[in-house]
Amino acid sequence: MMGKIQQMDDDVAGGEESISKEKLMEYLRKEVPDWDEEVKCIGRFKAFSGQRTDWEPLYVFWRDLILKVARHFHIFIIRPSQVEIWFNRGGMIPLCLDQVLLEMYTAGELLRNVGVSDPARGWVSQFLQRVVNLGGLLRPSTQEKLAEDYYIIPVLLKEKALQVVQALSESHWTASCVITWRKFQEISGGLKEAHAVLNHLCEHGKAKYLATNKKDLVEGVKVSLSARALSGTTSLDFDVLHLISTVEKLEHQLNVIDQRWKRSRESALASLKLGNKQVALKCSKEMKLASLSREKCTALLNRVEEVLAVIADAEASKEVAEAIRIGTQAIKENGINYDELELCLQELNECIESQKQINEILAGAEIEDEDIEDELKKLELNFVEVPTQTSVDQTGVDAVVAGAQETADALSDSLSNLHLTHHARKDPEAEHAVESTGAMSKDANCEAALA
Repeated sequence: MMGKIQQMDDDVAGGEESISKEKLMEYLRKEVPDWDEEVKCIGRFKAFSGQRTDWEPLYVFWRDLILKVARHFHIFIIRPSQVEIWFNRGGMIPLCLDQVLLEMYTAGELLRNVGVSDPARGWVSQFLQRVVNLGGLLRPSTQEKLAEDYYIIPVLLKEKALQVVQALSESHWTASCVITWRKFQEISGGLKEAHAVLNHLCEHGKAKYLATNKKDLVEGVKVSLSARALSGTTSLDFDVLHLISTVEKLEHQLNVIDQRWKRSRESALASLKLGNKQVALKCSKEMKLASLSREKCTALLNRVEEVLAVIADAEASKEVAEAIRIGTQAIKENGINYDELELCLQELNECIESQKQINEILAGAEIEDEDIEDELKKLELNFVEVPTQTSVDQTGVDAVVAGAQETADALSDSLSNLHLTHHARKDPEAEHAVESTGAMSKDANCEAALA
């Protein structure tokens, strides 16, 4: 891929060499406690025979164990010879491993590496490659051919792709990022691994392959760090890729200069101890030249990093502005008032603070079981007394209401018996009777007062 795919078959980084035999045996004994038992070992290491129902449990055992070992040691690309080394027990190798891998491939639990489409090629080539994969034209016909291929574990490939995106998210604060192919290969764990991860991300619209050839060929990858898929690439992406490649080259040059300065210093000190001042002077000049080169390289590196920082800030500001625009549009479409929104946010913050205070109080409070039982007994007593008191009070209230109702009814009857009119004529005899009654009342009051 990208001018280097031809080296993939020769690259075995992350293979069996990366697994310590001691750590592997320790893990196998942990997962399979009876791993060293001879009787069980003979039964497990035999070849498949009979109907599928006869060897199905043995197949499940080896399939699960292969997946567990690969996941534990962070390997998602395997080959049959590598698996044989994993389970080599004193020169005895499971005779069913080839059949296990074939069954896993048939079930879709393994994917041939040669069947993975190359994101660097045109869309026509990728489309044809997918058609070939769906048609099963690349399916191995014999176990001998199977032993020549590398295989990808799709489940672990997905996990690795998520880890790569997470690692990039920790060092970038934008929705997407552009990195060089060398950096992507380093994060993925190797050339084969990077190719598989890139292919997986491209198929899900989460990454795109970039290549620019201004002076030298520069290869890179644009990766989406958000839930959204990449919309496409722009000329800015290629410019950023060229700048990032320049930064990596300058950093590499700084490391070379530092190593040269260190060697010159060591040579100068050794020459001074031997009394060879001319050689020491020459080494000092080399140190001076290395320091001047480092200053120039550092100044250029700082300038390029400042440009990248400005571009990143601009992209972040653009994303913030876009988010504000979308939020404003949503508020207008739903008819939300800004004052109401501010009030709701304020109430929400107050509720959150109150809940935090309650949680802190509950977290710091130490309540004994006996105290809780006492409180429950008190509540039960109050619950028993309250209905009785309520019934008594309710009886008194009902009596008062009944009495008031009777008084109102009597007064209403008395008023109804009086046939009063607004224009009734005055009766002299009635007036005289009223005056007499009033006078008698006054005399009675006076007598009562004197008495």
